[in-house]
Amino acid sequence: MIESLHRGFIAVVTGDGELIRSLGDVEARTWYRSAAKPFQTIPILTSGAADRFRLTNKELAIISASHSGEDIHIEVANSILKKIGLTELDLLCGAHTPFDETAAAKLIAENRPPQNLHNNCSGKHSGMLAFSRFLGEPTTDYIHLEHAIQRQIRSVIARFADVPVEDVAVAVDGCSAPVFGVSILAMARSYARLVGIRHTELGAEFGQTAERVVDSMIEFPELVGGTRGRLDTDLMRAARGQILSKVGAEGVQLLGIKPCFRYPKGLGIAIKIEDGDIRRARDPVVIETLRQLGLLDDEQLNQLSVYSRTAVFNHRNIEVGKVRTCFKI
Repeated sequence: MIESLHRGFIAVVTGDGELIRSLGDVEARTWYRSAAKPFQTIPILTSGAADRFRLTNKELAIISASHSGEDIHIEVANSILKKIGLTELDLLCGAHTPFDETAAAKLIAENRPPQNLHNNCSGKHSGMLAFSRFLGEPTTDYIHLEHAIQRQIRSVIARFADVPVEDVAVAVDGCSAPVFGVSILAMARSYARLVGIRHTELGAEFGQTAERVVDSMIEFPELVGGTRGRLDTDLMRAARGQILSKVGAEGVQLLGIKPCFRYPKGLGIAIKIEDGDIRRARDPVVIETLRQLGLLDDEQLNQLSVYSRTAVFNHRNIEVGKVRTCFKI
């Protein structure tokens, strides 16, 4: 007997903008949340800030990350701050307990409260500060929508989503920086254009920078997510460099499939779970979507099986039910 049901939206778009698969109303609008981070990284490259401060691919990966707050993440985010002559106190993201249970337990054992660097968005905020320092812009209000970095980000999102900039909705994200909203279809289109940049009219303007952002995330997936229990990290590893994966809060997941034999111009996939569920619904839907598209082989599906089926346990740790997917795109 079915006890609960999650609903959602899926859009699959080719690099030339064709919607080839869908589920639900893909014109519905929602927020990118952290899935916007690759686009938030691009202005740091196009402005010259990344070259000026000699940011490495590891540092670019942490800027695009929703990291788990482990020591490796703190070290890399802090290295950006050191290069630009600022400290953790300059971050306006706020603090929260690390996503990683081991890192969180370590803080409790040491009787230390979480710091700004533990915030999963601390890399993104460090990158925004680097942009501000490079241009001589204020670093005390870099999260305001009218700040130069936020105007640049909104413009980049509009270009990749192929919508007028005024149609990109704006609100405040969990980390206090602006959050941007477009349709599910536009989100899928933006990731298709991101991974297939050379096949779009954006290639001349953003080709090298977009590719560097994508390459940095795929090269260092453990910085984008974490060393354990993170879908983005494990999926990018299993996909062997072919898939860009980025989660967002409230049930959002965006995927970029790099150009390949089956999809020569690449694909963009946008998934939104309507009630905002993350673990129970979104993760199995991501794996099932990729399975239906023929993008994961049996070996890869086996590697990711922990995300494709969610068991339900009672308080005695007895498995009493399961969560399964029930859709076809």
